[in-house]
Amino acid sequence: MLHDFFQGLINYQFLQNALITSIMVGISAGVIGSFIILRGMSLMGDAISHAVLPGVAISYMLGSSYIIGATFFGIFSAALIGFVGKHSRLKNDTAIGIVFSSFFALGIILISFAQSATDLYHILFGNVLAVRDSDMYLTAIVMIIVLLAVVLFYKQLKLTSFAPTMAQSYGWNIGLINYGLMFLLTLVAVTSLQTVGTILVIAMLITPAATAYQLTNRLSVMVGLSTLFGVLSAIIGLYFSYSYNLPSGATIVMTAAVFFIAAFLFSPSKGLIQQLRKDASSALSS
Repeated sequence: MLHDFFQGLINYQFLQNALITSIMVGISAGVIGSFIILRGMSLMGDAISHAVLPGVAISYMLGSSYIIGATFFGIFSAALIGFVGKHSRLKNDTAIGIVFSSFFALGIILISFAQSATDLYHILFGNVLAVRDSDMYLTAIVMIIVLLAVVLFYKQLKLTSFAPTMAQSYGWNIGLINYGLMFLLTLVAVTSLQTVGTILVIAMLITPAATAYQLTNRLSVMVGLSTLFGVLSAIIGLYFSYSYNLPSGATIVMTAAVFFIAAFLFSPSKGLIQQLRKDASSALSS
């Protein structure tokens, strides 16, 4: 099977595009996911990844690139969540639930007018083996933007993640930094649509970062490990998808989940087995 996969990479352009795009999505999602995890914004990432669906449908009906509509709705949903949370008695998680479920439902209704059920399936769950050159180039651009933004504003992102009060005392605009992160999150979510679909985007953003979090307490190491797990999940998942004719998005996400389970169980410092050993030792000593 492995030989067939490598042979396919040599012979088929679509498989080359799929592999390159998957790797770039793994890098982008791994980097951004680290900060999403640390800030406790997993639910916000889920909301944005679902809220882009109406933009995809409207763009299709207007004959324009889905990237434009999806990005607009992603940013709009983040702003709307902040507005509702600020001007109502609702807690932030409630505002997130209302906005993302409403946008997602609207997207499904719009797509039912615009496309077939098969197209809806690909939008929801991804089809990286059908990625086009334009999608690959766009993913590359987003990856570069994400990497540059994190390198340039690493100090700000780090401090606002761990000590927002101290960052505010420096005169930094915490709200602006948060919206900047939301913008990057939206870009990654949009470019991940072709790879894993709207349903599974949040898994690529969260699972590799959560795996890395189990293995280290240093942010720089966490970002590096999260990126590594994202890339490995993309490569291994694509291999199983191509070799066994399985849905690409699902196999990539399941591969990431396997890495997390391994880290959850066997992490030297935070793993479940290590915790059980400590508890057993404490019980014996007492």
